[in-house]
Amino acid sequence: MALDDYRKKRDFTKSPEPSGDAPVGKKAGAPLFFCVQKHLASHLHYDLRLEWNGVLLSWAVPKGPSIDPKDKRLAMHVEDHPFDYGTFEGVIPEGYGAGIVMLWDRGTWEPEQDDVDAAMRKGEIKFRLNGYKLKGSWVLVKTHGFAGAPNSWLLIKHRDDWAGPIDITEFAPLSVKTPDADFAEILAGGTPDLWTRNPPAKTGDTGAMFKKILARALEISAANKVAAKPPKAKRRS
Repeated sequence: MALDDYRKKRDFTKSPEPSGDAPVGKKAGAPLFFCVQKHLASHLHYDLRLEWNGVLLSWAVPKGPSIDPKDKRLAMHVEDHPFDYGTFEGVIPEGYGAGIVMLWDRGTWEPEQDDVDAAMRKGEIKFRLNGYKLKGSWVLVKTHGFAGAPNSWLLIKHRDDWAGPIDITEFAPLSVKTPDADFAEILAGGTPDLWTRNPPAKTGDTGAMFKKILARALEISAANKVAAKPPKAKRRS
């Protein structure tokens, strides 16, 4: 089954991720969905997902998408994800993928080839994106074992009106689901004290990032509790 690998890697009694058991409720002929999720786990990466045959074909892009055609971004083909994963944003507390997931972009996509399954087998998928941040023509090209990884591909932006020498991940870093939310605000909305002792990354740049995010999430959570606390009633003299 398409989602067997996805389900084997997760404990849904602990993870808030969708199990994929719910049927895909889409109208016939509706546009194909795509999303990019920004995932801070043991390392920061971006997950590109393209809807096809009821699931989300998925690639992990370590440096994130680039709209500069000169950039060839490594994209590791990973297990298919359920369609309803495309709206997921939140905190994975422990186990596989423990960390914070942000819905960084979403929209629709169109294949530029007649046979997507044949394109997948060939290892070259040309497509158009219409998202909030990513638009225009792109290609995913299989590298056929680059660096010893049989699942490695390259994500490349084609030259068009939506291409340019801009770092889109720096220019537009926030969530498209929760307005103006960054990782700290997403964590504050869940369990901000979760990783005070055992964060998914403890050292290096990712460990330092977790420390800053955790500290700010705790501040946001404390401020929200104060704001939500009803004022004390005045005593009558």
